[in-house]
Amino acid sequence: MANKSQPDYAGRALDSLKQALRERLDRNQLVHREVPWDSARAEESPLTGGRDVEAWFLGPRAENAELFEQLVLEALRDHSFWRRNFHPTDPPAITQSIKRDPGYLRALDTLHTEFDTLLAELKKSAPFFSMRYQGHMTWDQTLPGMAGYFAAMLYNQNNVALEASPLTTVLEVRAGEDLCRMVGYAEQGQVRPWSHLTCGGTTANIEAMWAARNLKFYPLSLREALSKEPALAAAKGLEVTLPSDKKARLLDLNAWQALNLGVDEVLGLPTRIQDQFGIPAETLTARLSDYTLQDLGLVEFTRRHLGDVKAPVFMVPGSKHYSLPKAAAILGLGADHMYSIPLDEAGRMDMESLESRLDQCRADKRPVIAVTAVLGTTEEGLVDPLASLTALRKQKYHPLDMSFCVHADAAWGGYFASLLRPGPGPKGARSGPPAPVLQLSTYATKQFEALPEADTITVDPHKTGYLPYPAGALCYRNQAMRSLVAFEAPYINTAGSQEDLTVGKYGIEGSKPGAAAAGVYLSHAVVPPDQRGYGKILGRALYNCKLFHARLLMMNAVADDYRVVPGPRFELPENLRKKYGGTQKALETLRNQLSNKRHEELLASAQPEELELLRELGADLNILTYAFNFQTADGLNPSLAKANDFNRGIYDRLGVKADGRDIYGYRLLVSTTDFIEADYGKKFFADYEERLLGTATPEDAEEGRITVLRSVIMDPWITEDLEGRPFLDTIIQELRAAVEDTLHELKGTATRRTR
Repeated sequence: MANKSQPDYAGRALDSLKQALRERLDRNQLVHREVPWDSARAEESPLTGGRDVEAWFLGPRAENAELFEQLVLEALRDHSFWRRNFHPTDPPAITQSIKRDPGYLRALDTLHTEFDTLLAELKKSAPFFSMRYQGHMTWDQTLPGMAGYFAAMLYNQNNVALEASPLTTVLEVRAGEDLCRMVGYAEQGQVRPWSHLTCGGTTANIEAMWAARNLKFYPLSLREALSKEPALAAAKGLEVTLPSDKKARLLDLNAWQALNLGVDEVLGLPTRIQDQFGIPAETLTARLSDYTLQDLGLVEFTRRHLGDVKAPVFMVPGSKHYSLPKAAAILGLGADHMYSIPLDEAGRMDMESLESRLDQCRADKRPVIAVTAVLGTTEEGLVDPLASLTALRKQKYHPLDMSFCVHADAAWGGYFASLLRPGPGPKGARSGPPAPVLQLSTYATKQFEALPEADTITVDPHKTGYLPYPAGALCYRNQAMRSLVAFEAPYINTAGSQEDLTVGKYGIEGSKPGAAAAGVYLSHAVVPPDQRGYGKILGRALYNCKLFHARLLMMNAVADDYRVVPGPRFELPENLRKKYGGTQKALETLRNQLSNKRHEELLASAQPEELELLRELGADLNILTYAFNFQTADGLNPSLAKANDFNRGIYDRLGVKADGRDIYGYRLLVSTTDFIEADYGKKFFADYEERLLGTATPEDAEEGRITVLRSVIMDPWITEDLEGRPFLDTIIQELRAAVEDTLHELKGTATRRTR
């Protein structure tokens, strides 16, 4: 089977190599050293001690340049030593006399000239390291991530095959284990989680949809093979459990029933056939190959097996990443069969609309392959109601014998799960450090706690993992699901099997850099993906984003000729609404709280109540969208088109220009996006339009899009008192200047400054 479909990167000739590496894993070599939390520091202020975050980055002013230089030089020297000591008696290829050759010297001149030119051009890049940068989803990279990547890059390992990456494959396995623990996946009986690295979230999302599609159709293939293949005849009595817990023989199911078996039920079938009926894995894989969608292709599979079954669909929120429509197209289903669910007023997937769509699919007997919830929308920084989605599948649709995969696109938000993970500690003792500066909101916490219920999860270390590109990842709740994209039956591997080290055959990519795995591994070793490490970084970034939101609201109190409207609503759980006497009074309390207390005092506060309102304010994560509108002689501008032009004018002063200009003129950098009514749905669009324009009947209802600004806040320091005041003051000052400059231009009066 493997010979007809793909190279065999898991050949028997490599068994001894696999066994040796397996033994290294079993001996816990390359496992992260766990540093227990020092309980003596339990009440230590995040501002007066514990400054480990500052050791994890190069720094906005390259404050740790000497440290990074030492690490890079050490890696290069160690690598050179390694080369020189591999058969040291071998003759050199580049001798001293060659180094004096005119051709060699000319080549050096060319190298230095071109290298210097490249260095000069690179200085025109966006200054993502700066505290003034709030543009796209990138910021400084962790020092261990960069050092690990650089060191492993010298060895040029390719994680497609074990013999090309005998060390970095192990590092990828370790990194995958870290990610599974971080998102809450744990071994449950025979179901064991698994994760591997990809080049990014796009690839991971497409792979997740690919695996979900193949899982959906696998029972049809198996049913047909059991009925026709003599070698599988012994398993004709195979019994399955429907989502409602009813039992039935697989051969007796109709197409709709076969297409709606539960995820783990499907993935367990090959192992049961082997254990109950004695049919070897190789036999099942070989005999099944003439019936699977993977081998037949969508057109032939549909002709043979689907009959009158309606075309299957994916469901995604209106705020979906563009990789999901790509997945529908690449997998042959077509983007028209990717149902986009409109958003609710809060900008999250509307559960009523989703449930209505699912009900219609059930009535039409249209298979639903997967429903995706986004945990960290890249435009809005919001989190879809994953907990409601998994509950809906289990409580409503499983009793009706309808099932589908649940995929969590946490490419942006995945590392925020570290806020929920305490570090290891002795039994009976404090299990981790104090809570990070700011925890997730009550709502967001509930959704992240539901992550273990998702069947697949996309996580991007090169986003909120602060790691070099390319480093995405896909986590499988049940590792058997990975086999559905590898042209093999999804057997449940036992813990510690050699197959764990064959990562190259799973997924979309072939070659991929072992250096990326080394960067992720080393960063996790130094900055643990729990409350001690990434939770600390992201807790501060979350605090900074919430405080930025609050400062935007405060701008409205001092500005007479414009107003700013953040995208996220201020939503409080019921207990806080009662405690503070309603949302408006709570907002006033928060405003007074922030006005009467220095940022250092808030950060150092030991009482959770001091931050409970700020925790509930604004975006679910650390991306914030907002738009400005201006006042006219008759009140707030009622034209959406004019408001959009106003915000585009502001962005023109605050956006990166791809014209090769000197970056040193940039005073503040943000990004922009559009809320498009056709994608987001009427409910969200109309609500935000009314909040922005102050009217439910705008002058130009046909505009169909709202232009907003977007700030991505990954910096952990902007709210700290630096040289006597928080840098956030500078950010607000530059933003206000750009708004007022645009307003003066709009009114035709003299501008206050030019860029």
